[in-house]
Amino acid sequence: MRLERHILTRLADWKEKASRKPLILQGVRQVGKTWLLKHFGSIYFDDTAYFNFEKQNELAQLFSTTKDPGRIIDNLALVQGKPIVPQKTLIIFDEIQECNDALNSLKYFCEERPDYVIACAGSLLGVAMSRGASFPVGKVDFLDLHPVSFSGFLKASSPELFNFIEQLDKAEPIPDIFFNPLRDKLKMYYICGGMPEAVVRLLDDKDITGTQEVLQGIINSYLLDFSKHVENKDIPKINYIWKSLPSQLAKENKKFIYHAVRPGARARDYENALLWLVNAGLALKINRVTAPSLPLPAYDDLTAFKIYLPDVGILRRLSLLDPVAVSEGNRLFTEFKGALTENFVLASLINQFEGMPNYWKSNNIAEVDFLIQSGNDIIPVEVKSDENIRSKSLSWYRKEYNPAVSIRFSLRNLNFNGGILNIPLFLVDYTKKLLDIVDPGKGGEQ
Repeated sequence: MRLERHILTRLADWKEKASRKPLILQGVRQVGKTWLLKHFGSIYFDDTAYFNFEKQNELAQLFSTTKDPGRIIDNLALVQGKPIVPQKTLIIFDEIQECNDALNSLKYFCEERPDYVIACAGSLLGVAMSRGASFPVGKVDFLDLHPVSFSGFLKASSPELFNFIEQLDKAEPIPDIFFNPLRDKLKMYYICGGMPEAVVRLLDDKDITGTQEVLQGIINSYLLDFSKHVENKDIPKINYIWKSLPSQLAKENKKFIYHAVRPGARARDYENALLWLVNAGLALKINRVTAPSLPLPAYDDLTAFKIYLPDVGILRRLSLLDPVAVSEGNRLFTEFKGALTENFVLASLINQFEGMPNYWKSNNIAEVDFLIQSGNDIIPVEVKSDENIRSKSLSWYRKEYNPAVSIRFSLRNLNFNGGILNIPLFLVDYTKKLLDIVDPGKGGEQ
């Protein structure tokens, strides 16, 4: 099975840019960066020259002895065993964060030889940069690769259902004949998440045990990264934080608490370990805001935040929640105080809106799960993991701030009533489209 990645179109656009710079494709380990770049090369180029700085340590010498792009290419061609042709060959630098000289060379390729097409992948690039590695600022283009979305999973597993939701043009209830199987497909997605190998194992092989093993293998590879790329004194701290994340999210109040990492743990001792996870892309940090005002980042309360994972499948496996829960009604959605569902929604919102969402809390009166900024509008988002949609917090927020539109994700059907857009969880990837549909300023529903 071939999973279609929408980012392939963006890569094609980058290739044709008149002002094209070397590209850095970012994403967590095993999210599919290497496969995507090789696939991109096979479709859009005559040839691909692939170099991995983690597996081929000796490549670093080719960049430490010269900054001249021509000489570097000549040496790489010798390693490759065939010519590297400008515009015709896609040059892939994988795990480029392992070679700072190679990272710096992108500046000279941008300035002196932009005819060479270079795409780089880095799973721990954020960690390298946080350590002070010099970086070719302004000389590279960036793209982020996220786990396969539910809509991507649906397109691979049920093209008919995917085509149905692609054609939605009104915020009105979905017939049960489509609603029920879409909900069942979402349960399947919660089992594998969006890591490509796990998706393929579940959909192609129908192998839940194998899917479990794939996800555990990915988690083990992250643990290996802790030991390989972290100072010895910080390894236990990162492990403690990583293992605490399911229990942090299982609380009614999901605010991250250092004391929950380990008895006696203090922020000053563990904040660098948490920052490593964030820089590695293995943790998503959502700050609380003191006021729902523009621009949202200006109102960050840096003392209060929540931590989520980049993929719902990884969170489920890390939480040791057995896939058998898929057969137990809505348990898969509601387990851990709805943490899986909140994580699922957040991962989708990041794909659709600029910047990281925030959350909002007014003392002990009300708390809204997420705030997203869409244009000059701040939209409150409430996540419900079942059909029960009662929410005192959202009602309080709406009364206090009178937003034009509020969003509620739940297992209720699609509708727009009284300024509240209720979106079924399986339509989370269409949030931006549905907002446009109901926006009166764009001719949407009143």
